[in-house]
Amino acid sequence: MAALPHKEYLKMSDKSTAKAMFTSLCSLYEGNKKVREAKATMLVHQYELFRMKEDESIETMYLRFQTLVSGLQILKKSYVASDHVNKILRSLHAKWRPKVTTIEEAKDLNTLSVEDLISSLKCHEIGLNEHEPIKKSKSIALKSKGKSTKALKALESEEESTSEDSDEDLEIVQEMAMLSNRLQYLAKKSKRFLSRSSSHKSSRK
Repeated sequence: MAALPHKEYLKMSDKSTAKAMFTSLCSLYEGNKKVREAKATMLVHQYELFRMKEDESIETMYLRFQTLVSGLQILKKSYVASDHVNKILRSLHAKWRPKVTTIEEAKDLNTLSVEDLISSLKCHEIGLNEHEPIKKSKSIALKSKGKSTKALKALESEEESTSEDSDEDLEIVQEMAMLSNRLQYLAKKSKRFLSRSSSHKSSRK
């Protein structure tokens, strides 16, 4: 009774024994047997489909994994440590494949702890972040149906000033305008050729 907040105590005040109070609390917050089985099935399904999200760090991924495992333990659907190790290795992105292969060849996954695995992955993550490119680039390509293909590429750096960006945008607009004029000229020339060809055929007839 002393462990319960006043709001919860009011719900249990009509119970005569501690066992009756505890049973009522379990039924109220954990649900009956069917509810617990449904929750356990849902968590098991989430565990089997667990994957590392795009641009997610090892720390954030492991926090989600721990929350899921804790829920399974509460519902008495716990796994052994080797299951967690294999699951984490399978859930990593393709860029982690060399590291996963190294761990599988150098370590015994049946005795490797989850904490040691996460520590190794964090160290590797630091190295990956150091080699990521700082500058971002984008390209704009225009392709024609014929043999000729013209591509316009604009490289943007995070350290460039706004004036340089506006100059590049102006050059792109000018080149696109020149390309548009060229296409219009070719279209007119093609129409004149077709009209001459049709008039020549009619004169022969």
